[in-house]
Amino acid sequence: MALTPLIVALVRPSAALVRSRAPRTTRSAFFLGLLTGVGYFSGTLYWLVETMTTFGGLPAPIALLAAGLLVAYLSLFPAAFAVAVARLRTSLGVPAAVLCAAPVWVATELGRQYVWDGFPWALLGYSQVSVLPIAQLASVTGVYGLSFLLASTSAAAALLLVDAGRRQRWTTAVVVVGLVAACALWGRWRIAQGSLTASGDAIRVAVVQGNIAQDDKWNPALRDEIIGRYVAMTRQAVAQGATFVLWPESSFPVYFEEDLRGHLVRRLARETGATLLIGSDQIERVRPDATPDALDNRLYNAAFLVKPDGSIGVVYRKMHLVPFGEYVPLQRLLFFVGPIVEAVSNFTPGDQPVLLPVGDRLVSTAICYEVIYGNLIRRFVRDGSELLTTITNDAWYGWSSAAYQHWDQAAMRAIENGRYLARAANTGVSGFVDPYGRVLQKSNLFEQTVLVDDVRLTRTPTLYTRAGDLIAWLSLAFTAAALLASRKQF
Repeated sequence: MALTPLIVALVRPSAALVRSRAPRTTRSAFFLGLLTGVGYFSGTLYWLVETMTTFGGLPAPIALLAAGLLVAYLSLFPAAFAVAVARLRTSLGVPAAVLCAAPVWVATELGRQYVWDGFPWALLGYSQVSVLPIAQLASVTGVYGLSFLLASTSAAAALLLVDAGRRQRWTTAVVVVGLVAACALWGRWRIAQGSLTASGDAIRVAVVQGNIAQDDKWNPALRDEIIGRYVAMTRQAVAQGATFVLWPESSFPVYFEEDLRGHLVRRLARETGATLLIGSDQIERVRPDATPDALDNRLYNAAFLVKPDGSIGVVYRKMHLVPFGEYVPLQRLLFFVGPIVEAVSNFTPGDQPVLLPVGDRLVSTAICYEVIYGNLIRRFVRDGSELLTTITNDAWYGWSSAAYQHWDQAAMRAIENGRYLARAANTGVSGFVDPYGRVLQKSNLFEQTVLVDDVRLTRTPTLYTRAGDLIAWLSLAFTAAALLASRKQF
């Protein structure tokens, strides 16, 4: 029911607004949507302030300003939703405007993924990831289908509250309730049927959670200790039968390709016979003689696949960088947040969705925040990935809810694509999720642990893998058509 109050306010405005002209109504709708967005994103992204002050070196007022700018930008999308619904109310009437609310909402969520650099964090549909029968809808429509379902329930409730035809509003409510019930029943059947967990070849995978404090991570005096900890934990994982071991994002505290300590990992792979996935930064020098800190070097956040013979199989470079974490958007305009970039370096995005060969099979990895891009993970699966992995360093988030938000969004990718998911996080949450979104194992925050589990390499595609975000694109087309029709009414 999250959107119900906003929809009611948009389609049943005060008497003063009813008597006013359309531009006034549009302005009022814009500010109602903007206010809703501020509440939405302030409540889900509050942790940005602590991240920027603790790890980015910004004074609290500047951090508040930077976080406020991001919240204000994201709030423009609920504001666009509000303006569209208000316009449809004026031109097509209350019932039509309310019934259009779900596709309009999903169209604005799609905009959050593609406009500018994209920031599709905390979409409405993610709220259902732990409601497993309902969440199975994502295997057909992706997370946007869940957002559509939730917006539909909000709209149906709103229609019961506003002045519309009695028969029409109850018919709509019954249809939506029936749709929710059908999704729940089908979801329960899908989980019980369980074909995705009964097919495919088994592989024993380990995720290593080193729990390295962010302040210690890049301390030169602790490099040997950090690498030694991960080597020892990897041996522990292999002793439990793991043949594929994941280290977190940037877990190797020096450049893996260039530092002599890299031989420790290569030797570890040869001695254990395991395949290792190592998170480390990578430098691409424009000139062979350039020093590591040369301005014209390119720095990548990368994942190195180390084969059992100690050689590097492939390197995956992170494609979606974190705004205000790995780069500053509009850097000339937002010059005052420069210390953040100085603290974490200015990275270059990768441009290839590289798959990782594990034996004679293919898996994929997403580094940190890019796991929230469902279209990227779907691309991996369409290219042949039989297992999803993600490596991250969520130490930035402290004890806030951000680490749990991140985990939930990663788990949604497993349901969408019908794949097992293994997640290695420096400070948590690490663990395993099955193709139906069931949590097999899950670590606590800020603990040092090794988790080992048997997962399956599967090839069966879901409808979502085949069709992608079709419901989102159809919602965008519907919204555009409805607004065009409303324009003809003026």
